[in-house]
Amino acid sequence: MVTPPALPQSDVAIGIFGGTFDPVHFGHLRAAVEVREKLGLADLRLLPAGDPPHRSGTVATAVQRLAMLRLAIASCPGLQVDDREVRRAGPSFMFDTLTEIRSEAGAAPLFLLIGQDAANMLDTWHRWRELFDLAHLVVMRRPDAHFQCAGELRREIERRRVDEPGRLQGAAAGSVLALEITQLDISATLIRGLFAQGRSPCYLTPDSVIEYIHAHRLYSNG
Repeated sequence: MVTPPALPQSDVAIGIFGGTFDPVHFGHLRAAVEVREKLGLADLRLLPAGDPPHRSGTVATAVQRLAMLRLAIASCPGLQVDDREVRRAGPSFMFDTLTEIRSEAGAAPLFLLIGQDAANMLDTWHRWRELFDLAHLVVMRRPDAHFQCAGELRREIERRRVDEPGRLQGAAAGSVLALEITQLDISATLIRGLFAQGRSPCYLTPDSVIEYIHAHRLYSNG
């Protein structure tokens, strides 16, 4: 087991939940709320990627995705939006983002929230090994999901794994926690498809987001 750097207990922990959010939906929001409560976070930030390096492209612009995210969390106490990747030029590498946040947060614990599929491909991320020096990794997983990785990534995850959320609070970074969350069968792809077909996306994403999409004619075939 790796022993991460110690920190003062008074420092406030920060959760970082990145994604394209094209568009944001209740699956994202429900996961964020559950992780915030289970980890006892006063500061959980949803962070839209400006130029996501692992995607061929987004449909909505970075500014539009940011606007929809702000609308979506307006009635969700405890959640906030971090727009640094939208403001920053160039590819949105999580290593760069966490480096910035670490410089601002001092020795406070940082929690990087990712889904199980992303965790299984972490070794494709830019400077992935160094992410553990900057933050804890919190893997949001369905009850039936498992780590499906091999080689160096699997060894790195296994030696850093902890079983209890409380084990993360005494260090700034370096551990991996799998956290089961309610998995809603919603995807941004599904929502975009509904708009393209002229069908209703009600109860999949907040009404304020639906209104924004209609007003800006996003995801439509015309």
